[in-house]
Amino acid sequence: MKTTLYEDHVRLNAQLVDFAGWQMPMRYGSTIDEHHAVRKHVGMFDVSHMLTVDFEGAQSELFLQKLLASDVSKLSNDGQALYTVMLNERGGIIDDLIVYRLHETSFRIVFNAGVATTDLEWVSAWQQTTAFSVSIKPRRDLSIIAVQGPKAIQTVNELLDCPQLRAVQPFTAIHHNEHFIGRTGYTGEDGVEIVCPNADAPKIWNQLLNAGVFPCGLGARDTLRLEAGMNLNGQDMTPDHTPYESALSWVLDLEPSRDFVGQTALEETYQQGIATKLTGIVLQGGVMRSGYEVQSNAGLGTITSGSFSPTLGYSIALARVPRASVGEVSVIIRNKQKTGRIVRPPFVRHGEKVHK
Repeated sequence: MKTTLYEDHVRLNAQLVDFAGWQMPMRYGSTIDEHHAVRKHVGMFDVSHMLTVDFEGAQSELFLQKLLASDVSKLSNDGQALYTVMLNERGGIIDDLIVYRLHETSFRIVFNAGVATTDLEWVSAWQQTTAFSVSIKPRRDLSIIAVQGPKAIQTVNELLDCPQLRAVQPFTAIHHNEHFIGRTGYTGEDGVEIVCPNADAPKIWNQLLNAGVFPCGLGARDTLRLEAGMNLNGQDMTPDHTPYESALSWVLDLEPSRDFVGQTALEETYQQGIATKLTGIVLQGGVMRSGYEVQSNAGLGTITSGSFSPTLGYSIALARVPRASVGEVSVIIRNKQKTGRIVRPPFVRHGEKVHK
């Protein structure tokens, strides 16, 4: 499959790869240059492979309270958003997502590309099971362009003539002409995600390009989100791991009256005790990768995401390890033990090193 911006990626000589069935740019030149552009100035990403889905109807709020681990009734104003997870009945994470309140009886959710079909089947099955009065509308007529970096707000404000954007708070969205602009992102930097009709996407992309915004691929998106300590679906969180094991317990609203999918399993798991945790590791003298073994003071663990950090100049990782693990660890890299250290993510905040 191809996004609306596919031909623009080809013209920019992007290295295209298959990602969840979509032809997506891995990089346009140097991943490190793209990474630094976002940290220091402004970059943009085509994330139109993700699926926007609108939920409409008198009982849409009740339905999402059933399906999501966070309580969407806390979104009291139009345009407010929250980060949450959707769980299976065992309490495992099907997907992490952002949900926006559009109006009193309508919400918008963006599903990750790799599980979009599974997500849609899951919510549709629950709609039939619960018989809530809600309409579920996939919006493949919409594209998404993420503009991220210290100069993102200023740049989008000027190009789209959207001065009200300066007053928009993080995790809030506004309607501007036919565009839905959310102050959200996946890089740890300030920025927006522009949801627009497919026909408008090439014009916006090229406006940004001509204004000097750096086009960025999946490679930079991954190093940026890892520095920010953000989970990757399918690696750092999976259907076999609960939010307690994925550093996401903070999204849970466990009021007894809600009874969301997976809540009973979560409560039972908590009572039994949580054996593992997701934490950060820093290491110099090697590059950690997903799947590498970690030896800690409390037992064995596994790297779930690892990379070289362009901002820090050494390797960083997220790892699932025994809950009592602290201090130094050994990471097995090419059959050699390398000494790393457990730290609490994020690794980088606003372009600056977090841990000394």
